[in-house]
Amino acid sequence: MSVVAVVLTALMFVLLGPVAAHAGAGSRDTGSQPVDSYANAIRQSVWVDTGLDGDRDGKPDRVAADIIRPSEPAAAGQQVPVIMDASPYYSCCGRGNESQVKTYDQSGNPVGFPLYYDNYFVPRGYAVVLVDLAGTDRSDGCVDVGGASDITSAKAVIDWLNGRATAYTTRTGSTTAQAGWSNGSVGMIGKSWDGTVANGVAATGVEGLKTIVDISGISSWYDYYFAQGAALYDGGPDELASEVESSGAQSHCSAEEQALRDGAPRNGDWTSAWQDRDYYANASKVKASVFVAQGMQDLNVRTKNFGQWWNALAANGVQRKIWLSQTGHVDPFDYRRSDWVDTLHQWFDHYLMGVDNGVQSQPMADIERTPDHWTTDPVWPAPGTAATQVGLVASGTNGLGTLSAGAPPASGTERYTDNPAQDEDDWAAQADQATASKASFTTGTLASDLRLSGGGTVTLTATPTTTSAHLSAVLVDLGPATIRNYEAGAEGITTLNTRSCWGDSTSGDSACYLDTAADTENVQQTVFSRGWADLGHYDPSLHGVSLTPGKPYTITIQLASTDHVVPAGHRLALIVAGTDNGLIVAPSTKPTISVDLSRSGADLPLVGGLPALAHALRGGSGHHHPTATTPASTPSRGPAAALPTSQAARLR
Repeated sequence: MSVVAVVLTALMFVLLGPVAAHAGAGSRDTGSQPVDSYANAIRQSVWVDTGLDGDRDGKPDRVAADIIRPSEPAAAGQQVPVIMDASPYYSCCGRGNESQVKTYDQSGNPVGFPLYYDNYFVPRGYAVVLVDLAGTDRSDGCVDVGGASDITSAKAVIDWLNGRATAYTTRTGSTTAQAGWSNGSVGMIGKSWDGTVANGVAATGVEGLKTIVDISGISSWYDYYFAQGAALYDGGPDELASEVESSGAQSHCSAEEQALRDGAPRNGDWTSAWQDRDYYANASKVKASVFVAQGMQDLNVRTKNFGQWWNALAANGVQRKIWLSQTGHVDPFDYRRSDWVDTLHQWFDHYLMGVDNGVQSQPMADIERTPDHWTTDPVWPAPGTAATQVGLVASGTNGLGTLSAGAPPASGTERYTDNPAQDEDDWAAQADQATASKASFTTGTLASDLRLSGGGTVTLTATPTTTSAHLSAVLVDLGPATIRNYEAGAEGITTLNTRSCWGDSTSGDSACYLDTAADTENVQQTVFSRGWADLGHYDPSLHGVSLTPGKPYTITIQLASTDHVVPAGHRLALIVAGTDNGLIVAPSTKPTISVDLSRSGADLPLVGGLPALAHALRGGSGHHHPTATTPASTPSRGPAAALPTSQAARLR
């Protein structure tokens, strides 16, 4: 090759290399490639003016955004898209399975960016921006737990990336920073609180936000703290704010914490503060596509949150995709790593770079059926799913009933007494035993598989003996299975000693992460959907009342969304009880509840509807109802016992 040819070839690489990284709307299945240097990437910090004054110091709050972006496109005058994770955890608690925090050099320049997003995507032509929510780490302001401050922290950065807001090179200085390197296309990603912020920002309809990846995020903060009036946790959002705030914020955010206490009373009532933190109510404003990843056994951000968000997005025609695992509160990077990174890469390439890779036409849903075994569906809930009426039938032995296809009979009563020392594992283990603390309704042995896909409801007409009462309803698969051990500390995964690498590394930021494997256990019964409520909040307005003993009240309990197959040879149970120990806070009384079965029943999301239920029940047998004796309590695996006591650690 001639010298001229060599020079021309090198020049073409310089000019076209960044384009290859950015891929564009090229041929099918092309994608961004790791052609940019991670070591030579531009690392910088800016402080974006939010226009708010949460700390009430008379100056607009500025939030810190740490940026890492490839230098090659910048040198060529090319703009790049942004992957953003806005979080309150970058200094207090860390991100990911290894609790990574941001690190800086002696001059305050960013060095270590938590998680693998920077290592993997920056060489592929993306910028990664990590935002400290107001009141945390290096940002001004106060934490308001899902309110205007949280959401504006991230939205203002998107506005800056699109030329609509002002940023500065220092926290207090007047030198402005420009984002001319950004093409304005932003994808937000994050787990738990971070995913929650992504949901909230999407619900503003902000221009430039092209997609969000919501990993175990909250769609309504009320539904994080309460289940239809029943408290899920002892503390409120003010306590959570104090756990993540920077030391500087703690010294001047007492007014905001008091506002959180006032706006979120512990009585379970719906208030304007909860309305301000209800994102799925604004799903009609969402312009971004949405990729949801959720553990179906998440007892932290409970699955009602993803279910109502998903349904609202569907009703408004939002492009979406979903992964449902058997884990608890776990990132897909830690239960299906290779497939997750590959899918995430395709997703961002399509929605941020315009690559025609077909990811939007792939099956909508990936669902983990048994540990590490996944199936797909073209849409979700599964095709053919229908809300199917299921009757609750008395058997003649109090506490033991049956489930029937269709409407309930005209008579029948079940009675139980709240025992706050027991939980759903106790009830499930004693599903065929007449105990005083629950009412169990079971099918016979199923003749065919029965799949539930989505969320259901249980309507109960209940008469209490006291002025307050909490109710629980759980669906149980009665039969042997190997499942992820979601109630253990790591919620279904085991962290190994080996590492795998996902992108490029520097001395200050490694792309190599500890590998994981499924943590499994063998069980005889599996609780797979749950719902809780305070009977005093029977009215949909969610304003509670003191109950009148002896008076019947009708309440519809919402069952959390799931996707579960009860296999042929197993049985399905619906168990109704009082306090679910460790998962809801007990009321001040221990009522006895009488349930009028003629005015009670369930609507379950069955694939195939009533015909599928009738077929599965055909020839069913084996209810195994013993005499009405009360056995000793079965030791509980403790669904909430493994959850951290710190709210911040719990929601991480």
